[in-house]
Amino acid sequence: MINPKLPKVFYGGDYNPDQWPREIWDEDVRLFKLANIDIATLPVFSWAHLQPDETRYNFEWLDEILDLLVKNGVYACMATSTAAHPAWMARRHPDVLRVDFHGRKHKYGQRHNSCPHSPTYRHYAPEMAKALATRYKDHPSLVIWHVSNEFGGACYCENCAAAFRGWLQKRYGSLEEVNERWCTRFWGHTFYDWEEIVPPNTLSEHLSPYDQTRTAFQGISLDYSRFMSDSILECYLLERDALKEITPDVPVTTNLMGHFKPLDYFAWAPHLDVISWDSYPPMQVKPWNVALLHDLMRGLKEGQPFMLMEQTPSQQNWQAHNSLKRPGVLRLWSYQAMAHGSDAIMYFQLRRSQGACEKWHGAVISHAGHENTRVFRESAELGKELKELGSDVLDGRIEAEVAMIFDWENWWAVEYSSGPSQDLKYVPLIHEYYGALWRAGFPVDFVHPSFDLSKYKIVIAPLLYLVQPGFAEKVEKFVQAGGTFVTTVYSGMVDENDRAVLGGYPGPLRKVLGIWAEEFDAVPPELKNEIVMASALGDLQGSYECGMLHGLIHAEGAEAVATFGKDFYAGMPAVTRNGFGKGAAWYIATDPDTKFIEGLMGHLCAEHGIEPALAPTEGVEVTQRKNAGRTLTFVLNHNAEPVQVDLTPVAGRELLSGEQMSGTAELPGRGVWIIEKGG
Repeated sequence: MINPKLPKVFYGGDYNPDQWPREIWDEDVRLFKLANIDIATLPVFSWAHLQPDETRYNFEWLDEILDLLVKNGVYACMATSTAAHPAWMARRHPDVLRVDFHGRKHKYGQRHNSCPHSPTYRHYAPEMAKALATRYKDHPSLVIWHVSNEFGGACYCENCAAAFRGWLQKRYGSLEEVNERWCTRFWGHTFYDWEEIVPPNTLSEHLSPYDQTRTAFQGISLDYSRFMSDSILECYLLERDALKEITPDVPVTTNLMGHFKPLDYFAWAPHLDVISWDSYPPMQVKPWNVALLHDLMRGLKEGQPFMLMEQTPSQQNWQAHNSLKRPGVLRLWSYQAMAHGSDAIMYFQLRRSQGACEKWHGAVISHAGHENTRVFRESAELGKELKELGSDVLDGRIEAEVAMIFDWENWWAVEYSSGPSQDLKYVPLIHEYYGALWRAGFPVDFVHPSFDLSKYKIVIAPLLYLVQPGFAEKVEKFVQAGGTFVTTVYSGMVDENDRAVLGGYPGPLRKVLGIWAEEFDAVPPELKNEIVMASALGDLQGSYECGMLHGLIHAEGAEAVATFGKDFYAGMPAVTRNGFGKGAAWYIATDPDTKFIEGLMGHLCAEHGIEPALAPTEGVEVTQRKNAGRTLTFVLNHNAEPVQVDLTPVAGRELLSGEQMSGTAELPGRGVWIIEKGG
């Protein structure tokens, strides 16, 4: 569990008592108890209040609120408050201010506003963390540290430029190697002195002030993405290390943001004791899109339970259409997070702010300031259920036999690429393949290319444009041992520096896939081709629509499972399968329609004897968490209407109601069951 001081699913969220007069605090605590809230994240944005100048700290108000909270059974997710530097710091030490992508040095304002290589920031941020740890190391409220908040934001200042050159020296050793990796002989870019290298932005290598992915030198921009992710990670580590020196046994986290592009969360994950993240889906989101993000966050630490650090109890304030959560959706989406591995259900925010840009962002306590609201009642009811569940779901793991590769560096490289199509995007393809598996009820783990693949039966790598060193050999070993590997068009195209592979695509994957890709036809959205099956393959038969990108493939040992039906490459392989050792590797040479992807995923799972926990029902999500010989089956109805579900394979005690469940039963609209199999 996250911390044995609080041996249940954490329930609470962000609290900003310094935004309110002292007399409000007692009323807040009364409402927290009514809502069964047992943890508060604070003080997230209080750096200016805690440190009024270079030499003074003001902790007395924080002492008082922490004492009040713990006296009333509310623990602290203690934030280091460094997410927004104080105004005095910006005025007296302008090196702390960022320079943006357009080369403009910013004034004080907003948040995430500190240069990651500012000497001032790197001094004062860990000092603040150290001061907090020193003061509160023995405070009974402390259960976990929360460093800064939602790290992100690149900088292009001279401090960052100098640090980038140092990062390159450490990574490559010599300027000659940098020139080789970046192909700088193109356009006469050869560098003869480290000082000649500048950050890639609109003042240097980037081709458009409006699209940060359009760059003349992908290798330079890709390395700057790596460098900036590493730089911001260093800032996290400065604070984490300060905390660990004083409180080595208190877990440390920072809140991540799903597939947030600027930061390589797989590189960050080893340095977080527990993964936490913020989930803010729009009203019309597909349930598998949210499930994917939970699974990705769980996958960062290879299946370890995570924390849902933030969600809104009702509406957001920053989306195009800030819809209310319909009755039951808060509860449903909270249990969905738990179904995918969360051991915490937390909100932004506990009390709604009175002013500034988040005053219309939802909260457990609204501007009305009392408990007589729909949102408060729903929050309190959920809190009561989580209190009654106790430790029942804690530490439960999800056992998946299917894995999907997710690689931030590949994502950056795909979208820095100067072709072949503006429609070729990494994350949407990940969602396509994941969605097909979700709808069929198959659990999925997300893994990095560096992870061990041997425990899986199927590994899927959509659009693996950049192949990390050693990954192809890992795939060959996995397939030889009996695994199934699936990848798609435009995979195996470049190395880790975005240099095109020579000798034939898909480069290092060519052997295991048994194909050679000669060229690729990128077509506009209105032009479609078709995949024509050579013969029936399970439910796959006949033809399927495809588009966007078509690979002209030559088989080198692989069999053509399907061919293209139109254009000058009609009859050429569109889908291939290559037997390799005891297993097989598949290549999908186009972007097929959803029906084809669903059919192929179903066929491959059937080949390996992988079955869903329950027979699929449209709009119903089923997952299982297992721990200490117990199997808990989560059944979630994302439909507004009731559905009939056959529970025979998982019959047992339903934990939320205490009732025995078996056979076919009706699950209410947006309803939830947690069934202990055989319980």
